[in-house]
Amino acid sequence: MKMASSLPRRYLIVLLTFICTCVCYIERVGFSIAYTAAADAAGATQSSKGLILSTFYYGYACSQVPGGWAAQRLGGRRILLLSFLLWSLASAFVPLDPGRVALTVLARLLVGVAQGFIFPAIHTVLAQWVPPPERSRSVSLTTSGMYLGAALGTLVLPGLVKSRGPQSVFVTEAALGLIWSLLWFAYATDPPRSDHPKAAAAGFGEPSSLPSTNLVGSNRIPWRKIMVSLPIWAIVVNNFTFHYALYVLMNWLPTYFELGLQHSLQEMGSSKMLPYLNMFLFSNIGGVVADKLITTKTLSVTATRKALNTAGFAVASAALVALPLFRTPDGAVFCSSVALGFLALGRAGFAVNHMDVAPRYAGVVMGISNTAGTLAGVVGVGLTGRLLEAAKAADMDLTTPESWRPVFVIPSLLCVFSSLVFLLLSTGERIFD
Repeated sequence: MKMASSLPRRYLIVLLTFICTCVCYIERVGFSIAYTAAADAAGATQSSKGLILSTFYYGYACSQVPGGWAAQRLGGRRILLLSFLLWSLASAFVPLDPGRVALTVLARLLVGVAQGFIFPAIHTVLAQWVPPPERSRSVSLTTSGMYLGAALGTLVLPGLVKSRGPQSVFVTEAALGLIWSLLWFAYATDPPRSDHPKAAAAGFGEPSSLPSTNLVGSNRIPWRKIMVSLPIWAIVVNNFTFHYALYVLMNWLPTYFELGLQHSLQEMGSSKMLPYLNMFLFSNIGGVVADKLITTKTLSVTATRKALNTAGFAVASAALVALPLFRTPDGAVFCSSVALGFLALGRAGFAVNHMDVAPRYAGVVMGISNTAGTLAGVVGVGLTGRLLEAAKAADMDLTTPESWRPVFVIPSLLCVFSSLVFLLLSTGERIFD
């Protein structure tokens, strides 16, 4: 009876975590849009833009493990609230003066550090509140908020930049963060009986197969076996590639439209949100298809993971190669939509695979994998700026396909390489006791 009475609160928690990831990605997309507009107006170099855009990921990479530790020790609910308040306040004061690079870097580092605490805290909360039969779809819904947030940010924020200036984006994002924080403070609670020894019988407080921090503290974690496991490295390699492509497109598509196609984002209407809307849809479709194939025994777990990963990355690779060949905004939107949509489909392969091979240590594997994905943002976003600077130094016009081809060919080749690694090395069978 007590479990039934808590159902509305559990669904509310999941809804709030969905909104949480949505707002976080509105912030990430919003910064790239606002900063691109301000930097281009000030004549900033592409390499300096790459430095600023990649700064977030340095802070984000450094705080994921501490975030997991803090969520485990202090509670995911509290850490989630504190991290949201911190990045909201930091975002409100991000300067857009290209002459104040050091202050901008510091502010973006702080935002990155604060947001690095968010996902470990979310998984801790979901592991406490959501019973096992509901966890897959709850996590799927929560994480798909990232892509919906990116879509909404891409749709709304360019118009805000045009009407009220780039700085208004940061004020708006900070306001959204503070509003969410108030909702979380008002409605989020610790689950009933979460510390009671019989809580598992009601579906609360069970050890989770999700990437939560509940399992990380074990003294028996086989670190050496994990670090030399080829299936684990298959997951890590594919996570790196996924995020390399995602972060390059997220941070540099505004520049590609403005400089490469000479087309303002403000003039594109709702079409500019399609790449991220596609990710939102395909992420959920991939999860449903994978579960269906496995539960009906149409394919084994191993074959399902490999099939979806390969299909997603192969189509994404082709779309990335084709992207600079399309010299119209509609063509670029189509290619980027296909690329990001099928990358999201591939997550039903590699991103779920850590729960197959190491359910007991899923948090550890997720932490390693996510660190690689975050480093992809540092490498990819910064490298793209240097590639464009090199193209300019070679007297290449940034409106030509040739100047942008390396930007998109690199993630395309990574997709091919990663899918082959996953085909050869991955498994859907448990390899850790």
